[in-house]
Amino acid sequence: MRFKTSTPFILMSKIALFLLLLTVGCVYKASAQTWEIGGTAGTSGYIGDFNPANPLKFTDPAFGVFIKRNFNGYFSVKINYTYGTIRGADSLSANQQSRQRNLSFFSTLEEYSLIAELNFIKYIPEAGQNKFTPFIFAGIGTVKYTPQALYKGQQYALRPLMTEGQASPYKDHAIAIPYGAGFKYNFSGKWNFIADLGYRNLNTGYLDDVNGVYPNKPSSVLTDRSGEINNGVNIGSAGSQRGNMRTDSYMVLGFTISYTFVTQKCYF
Repeated sequence: MRFKTSTPFILMSKIALFLLLLTVGCVYKASAQTWEIGGTAGTSGYIGDFNPANPLKFTDPAFGVFIKRNFNGYFSVKINYTYGTIRGADSLSANQQSRQRNLSFFSTLEEYSLIAELNFIKYIPEAGQNKFTPFIFAGIGTVKYTPQALYKGQQYALRPLMTEGQASPYKDHAIAIPYGAGFKYNFSGKWNFIADLGYRNLNTGYLDDVNGVYPNKPSSVLTDRSGEINNGVNIGSAGSQRGNMRTDSYMVLGFTISYTFVTQKCYF
């Protein structure tokens, strides 16, 4: 015995299938297509001639904002802006040779970067089952820096002084390679708390204005300041080492509040 399938039944089945696909599509889009914005406050420090070995020596405040595209619960990419300051001084060093050098600096940092993040646990604010995840990140960016020093109560920009006898001033910006790790927590609805520690490797050793050797003819009294604490006798002879001749880096410890926008539209 055969049963005839009516046209209305076929039509209703197609409509039901379409609605099912539409619903599944919307759920997928809602969980996968998300944008996120956030603001960060934290602290910054640097590794270089005034801090050669301590990766957790934070000295100054840092702030930032970002806009992020979350492609799924594991992977996202963000455009990031960070502003901070760093500083260092030989007078605070435990090394006697560094104290005799008697140099110091401070600088602002303005970083623009593109950073990819990878979550260890599937993380979708509000819509997902997991409320937290550790993550790692890496990217590329550029940072503008302006090393300065205080001398007799006045601030002096060090780059134009060419303190190591350069033929021309070094660049006022450098390529930065950010990388690090952190922790995300979805504390309410679409709101997130994020803590992360990141380091930035640079392609310059002049973040602190100290990198090479003492020049034959000092261009400024800020080239060699050892005489200020050594009865007027400078210890920096021409060609002797002034810096560690290595590239510098800086780090940021950030605490972030962010908000995630979930896209509800579906496209076929």
